[in-house]
Amino acid sequence: MKQLLSGNEAIAQGAWEAGCTVGVAYPGTPSTETMEAFATKEGVYAEWCTNEKVAAEVGVGASAAGARVLVTMKHVGVNVAADPLFTAAYTGVGGGLVVLAADDPGMYSSQNEQDSRYYAQATKIPMLEPSDSAEALAFAREAFSLSEQFDVPVFLRSTVRISHTRTPVEVGERDQIVRKEYESSPAKWVMMPAFAKGRRKVQIERVSQLTQWAGSCPFNRIERRSSRMGVICSGAVYQHVRDALPDASVLKLGVTWPLSPELLLRFANSVESCYVVEEGSTYLSSAVRAAGVTPDNPPHPLPEDGEISPGLIRQAFGQATPPHADAAADLPARPPALCPGCPHRLVFRELSRARAIVTGDIGCYTLGALPPLSAMDTCFDMGASISMAHGMQLGFGEAEHRPIAAVIGDSTFGHSGLSSLVSTVYNQGNGVVCILDNRTTAMTGRQGNPFNGVTLQNRPSREMNIEAIVAALGVEDIRTVNPHNALEVRTALKEAFASPELTVLVFRAPCVLLERASKAPYAVSAKCTGCGVCATLGCPAIARDPEMGLASIDQTLCIGCGQCAQYCGFGAIVSEGSR
Repeated sequence: MKQLLSGNEAIAQGAWEAGCTVGVAYPGTPSTETMEAFATKEGVYAEWCTNEKVAAEVGVGASAAGARVLVTMKHVGVNVAADPLFTAAYTGVGGGLVVLAADDPGMYSSQNEQDSRYYAQATKIPMLEPSDSAEALAFAREAFSLSEQFDVPVFLRSTVRISHTRTPVEVGERDQIVRKEYESSPAKWVMMPAFAKGRRKVQIERVSQLTQWAGSCPFNRIERRSSRMGVICSGAVYQHVRDALPDASVLKLGVTWPLSPELLLRFANSVESCYVVEEGSTYLSSAVRAAGVTPDNPPHPLPEDGEISPGLIRQAFGQATPPHADAAADLPARPPALCPGCPHRLVFRELSRARAIVTGDIGCYTLGALPPLSAMDTCFDMGASISMAHGMQLGFGEAEHRPIAAVIGDSTFGHSGLSSLVSTVYNQGNGVVCILDNRTTAMTGRQGNPFNGVTLQNRPSREMNIEAIVAALGVEDIRTVNPHNALEVRTALKEAFASPELTVLVFRAPCVLLERASKAPYAVSAKCTGCGVCATLGCPAIARDPEMGLASIDQTLCIGCGQCAQYCGFGAIVSEGSR
């Protein structure tokens, strides 16, 4: 039966059809929907883990017990999971173990561009790379058998175009796989040096076998067309090459590690000019050169960053670009912003008023860095806010400096902020840590986490208590604050900045997308003087007349939170329900 599936949904379907019974992940765009889709399948167990390292370790444990396991994460999550993955490439697997690494060229929802194929090369874990949803399903399905055949985890790489684009897929029935019997084998699973040395030799032999397999496997294919030009490519880029260069012969690589030198040489020798087309990376061109093939350079260079499109490929090869209509010049700008009624807004407004140096973290609250709030100074990686705030305190030493605050969300605090706080407390750090507890993992689509107690498949759980955990670490000054109350937020921050001790402020209120019921909207009365203070909140519902300078509120966006009314010194913002 044919269905229209995204790449993420197709990977989940392929894993289910392969008899995979366990799925573990930490949500991260563009990978999130994969585990959400898998969790709906019959006969599976799926969970959100606190971070990607834990997910990989849970996955390895389930594999060792004999189950087929799917682990999913975005590209920066592979960094977090790298420690167990490098060792899993030594130990091998029990049941098939497949790891989805979803890359984000163009950085639509990421702090960097990263090519996960380098991890495949470094860990010596084979990597499959589908070019559409049909291949995503087929590759995911076959990856489990491949994992068991070669006794190794298997990477499945997608990019944002594969993850989120829907294409036709032929879905099938589920294979009935008998879980492998567990056998105690310290020489395989206990990676102390004496045993790891032996497994290293196993790994070396496996790489040789995988390279030989890559030369004839069905995932790689040569498409013969013109003998004048040949292109080596993979993944979503294959679709763009076919669109832009329809007459070119193509070596489509479905396995991007390891590469078969014999296959590459055979293809390169069959065409007059051989090119490599890839996006945001030089992984493939470097790997092709390392295999003994020297590709030609296109007449014009391709961009070194961002996504590749058919138009960019045409330009690089001197092809005419089909005519198209330019976007209208007068389209209004649409910068990203915190939602109307977001519980994070007033925290950032008051941090800005306090002229604090704010070390931020990964989450939708990163938007607090943008005007008009402009209240975040750093954002690096999950959990970095607390560590960097402590580092700033050390860097300034006894010198005079502005107050320093770390800002981190509840899910990110569970992911890796907790260990950062442990280190800060252990080393007698001070300063202010703001935990923005909006009761969900909002940025990736409102998933559960340990601090709201919601599990992926709605199983019974435990809701972790942030204040109790922080107190158990030895922090004495802990306060729970209503982030919708401007005076309460201002007072808590002022007192915390005045304290010589480490203070943790827990700003707790649910994400507005969790509780969609809204109160009567607010409106601006004739008392408005056009001072513009309300506009400094950056609420999308608030606008200013460009000629008169007076404020207005879009009542189709306003949810009646009343945040703006607290900042109007003239009483010009009133609830429609009070009129």
